[in-house]
Amino acid sequence: MTVLHYTKSGAKSDKAIKLDTSVFGLTPNDKLLSQAYKTYLANGRTANAKTLTRGEVRGGGKKPWRQKGTGRARVGSSRVPNWRSGGVVFGATGIENYSMKMSTTTKRTAVAQALSLQASEKRISIIETFVSEGTVKPTVQLLGKLGLEGTILLVLSQKDLLADRATRNIPGLKVVTATYLNVFDILNADTIIMTEDALPLVTAWLSGAAKVPAKKEAKVEAAS
Repeated sequence: MTVLHYTKSGAKSDKAIKLDTSVFGLTPNDKLLSQAYKTYLANGRTANAKTLTRGEVRGGGKKPWRQKGTGRARVGSSRVPNWRSGGVVFGATGIENYSMKMSTTTKRTAVAQALSLQASEKRISIIETFVSEGTVKPTVQLLGKLGLEGTILLVLSQKDLLADRATRNIPGLKVVTATYLNVFDILNADTIIMTEDALPLVTAWLSGAAKVPAKKEAKVEAAS
């Protein structure tokens, strides 16, 4: 499997770059990719919602009316859940744990299958190197020469301060290092650009991943 190759200036090159089929030639498992996608989102979710119980709502210290003799139902506080402005029953507490777990092997297999899916759709290209001066303008010019639009995922062997400064303010562009690839970024990318020195790192990182059968659903445990 060969892909397009570009020089560091953005010109198309005749150099043939072959992708390892053990990483970029797998058959995608829809259930596995879905689980890895949901796991990534769940692990980034924070429990910000918080409701007030009857003991936390302000007021309600005085008994609304006496216990007997009024003909009405007895009640001890105006902040009971069945009253307006009362507390909330079984609401969000702010300590919920939404994280999900996947084994390292299964996670890497999902990443390899996501890359295989993008490679089959000709969305992966290789660039000689990414030279950064710490400014955004050269990066924008480079992307213009490559003719890239939409969401772009740039994969580097190593991310430094200059590369971060040169890419962080460009809409639609995300930069990750080779061993920090994830299913969410890969599947959401319209184009994936890898540097030549990042490609062997990705191949070595994912070549040992076990292959999950197409009909077998990977086990994902939700932490309580």
